[in-house]
Amino acid sequence: MSPVHASFKDVQKSYDGETLVVKKLNLDVLEGEFLTMLGPSGSGKTTCLMMLAGFETVTHGEIYIREKPIARIPPHQRGIGMVFQNYALFPHMTVRENLAFPLQVRKIAPAEIQQKIEHALKMVCLEQFADRFPGQLSGGQQQRVAVARALVFNPELVLMDEPLGALDKNLREQMQYELKHIHEQLGVTVVYVTHDQSEALTMSNRIAVFNQGIIQQLASPNELYEEPKNAFVAQFIGENNRFCGTVSTIESNICNVDVAGKPIRARAVCASANAATTLSLRPERVLVSNTAEQADNCFTGHLQEKIYLGDHIRLRFSLLGSDEFIVKIPNNGNYTKLNVGDSVPVGWQAHDCHALDA
Repeated sequence: MSPVHASFKDVQKSYDGETLVVKKLNLDVLEGEFLTMLGPSGSGKTTCLMMLAGFETVTHGEIYIREKPIARIPPHQRGIGMVFQNYALFPHMTVRENLAFPLQVRKIAPAEIQQKIEHALKMVCLEQFADRFPGQLSGGQQQRVAVARALVFNPELVLMDEPLGALDKNLREQMQYELKHIHEQLGVTVVYVTHDQSEALTMSNRIAVFNQGIIQQLASPNELYEEPKNAFVAQFIGENNRFCGTVSTIESNICNVDVAGKPIRARAVCASANAATTLSLRPERVLVSNTAEQADNCFTGHLQEKIYLGDHIRLRFSLLGSDEFIVKIPNNGNYTKLNVGDSVPVGWQAHDCHALDA
């Protein structure tokens, strides 16, 4: 396991002395990893990033970088690179001058400054734009300059606060891969904040899912998606079909759940006998027609909507009292004969359905 680069120990944050925005946070950021803080607005993720950067003070607890407490160290002495959502470039400076600024502040020799600038420009493929002003660049180019400026002085830790939020969908996806590749090349430790779960899944080694100032789950993208620990994580990461029911029995980690008077077999994640539960089922794990009849759970669904999305087809069924049961199936030609109004078998395996907290 990699050594710890930064850590939060029992950290709490309140702005008014009463309401805690961050509650007793304990989190280790590992050396060289890409860790994403993910959550809805107001969940405390950006506050945590700003406390690490030094732009917010800690109400209780301590933050450490390489085991040294940093509460009394001002932001510019923490050796941290920062990329903001609005880029925060100096509009009156050229790209080259923007990159030179953090080096000049650190009193680096002019010859070394030029060398570092050239290296940073090459890293983000902007060599030919060195003498342009930010206003003469596209949003994606400005974003690359912001990343280059954060990396130009070789920081060991880089913080990014929703840096792709202002970009259009295609450019945003392209920049996700570019940032991921830059991280892999440099091996720098990155702490990234976003509310976009697909962005977090694409780029991260680990993701901390925040809600109401508490980390709900900290895990790899694969584990978060496949093994959500509670209903909030299951709903926030990816698309889900949800059913509310009551657990009747549990045996060998498989429970029977009563939903709308019908029994459903599911994997007991955090469910208790005779207690309410929320069932979570991914749309791509649902079987339709002939294959559904062999599944652990099989019901008759009434097809309400069929949408062609190129690589897959999205079906919306009326099932078990819900008119919003979604199924995603690959576009392999097998389901083109299904029509709105059809009644067809719909099923899924017990291990693909998670019984979570109510």
